Amino acid sequence: MSKISKMFDGAFRVEVEEVNTRLDVFLTDKLDGLTRSAVLRLIDGKAVIVNGKNVKAGYKTKDGDMVYVELPELVDDVALPEDIPLDVVFEDDDIIVINKPQGMVVHPAAGHSSGTLMNALLYRCSGSLSGINGVLRPGIVHRIDKGTSGLIAVAKNDAAHQVLAEQLAKRTMKREYVAVATGGFKDDFGTIDKPIARDLKDRKKMSIQHSGREAVTHYHVIERFNGYTLIKACLETGRTHQIRVHLASMNRPLLGDVVYGAEKQPFGLSAQMLHARVIGFVHPNGRYMEFDVTPPVLFNEIMGKIRKSGG
Repeated sequence: MSKISKMFDGAFRVEVEEVNTRLDVFLTDKLDGLTRSAVLRLIDGKAVIVNGKNVKAGYKTKDGDMVYVELPELVDDVALPEDIPLDVVFEDDDIIVINKPQGMVVHPAAGHSSGTLMNALLYRCSGSLSGINGVLRPGIVHRIDKGTSGLIAVAKNDAAHQVLAEQLAKRTMKREYVAVATGGFKDDFGTIDKPIARDLKDRKKMSIQHSGREAVTHYHVIERFNGYTLIKACLETGRTHQIRVHLASMNRPLLGDVVYGAEKQPFGLSAQMLHARVIGFVHPNGRYMEFDVTPPVLFNEIMGKIRKSGG
């Protein structure tokens, strides 16, 4: 992969729920693949500008702040096009909606320089992607984890990106997941409202912290089994690993989640039983659109085994 002089000229707008967050913490959450210490070096090196000025790492964010980041030479590679098949659910000149398979990383990061959704999109769309998120994440408005399958909407131009990003910020984009949690649920419906931040001991994980960003997940029990529960989870906010962290905080980690659950999982699973089934948004043309894709074969096979075993 060819090198570039700057990996990423990023621009981030501070939303209401991100107010009063330390600048280094804010950027560590935004810049996947960079540790907090790396972010601190960027800030100390005057590579971060807030509202036109250099500030210190301890700067507390304010509503509407514009944070610009310039990553230095040779920090990472340019994402290159790769001919990787995609399950395209919808596509026009503004937006492309993909049904991402479990195991595919959304965009290049540390340890994943190729084979990502981003590499595949660059090949398919021939450069027709929003440039708002720079050369490694063009068009990416929201993400789902590597181990999560399902729907993701990608912007093909800056105007479409802004329309989708605004709906995410205002919490009007519909995002529903189907998941298998370990353990039982007393109530059929519930809401988990617990703030999430990057874990203080393990920077690869997230955790519930009073100083974290607001995170709200609504759940609905679909079917109960002995030891497992099939649920629908609806995101009001969209924090990293939100559903996984919220369910783990209830001692109901997702089946297959080796990060927030047991290292050794039933059925030989190594990734969480979580599928982004529904996404709904207002298209830049003003028309509401909603997409629904059934879980992948593996998900259904595991459900069959649970039912067969009386699980």
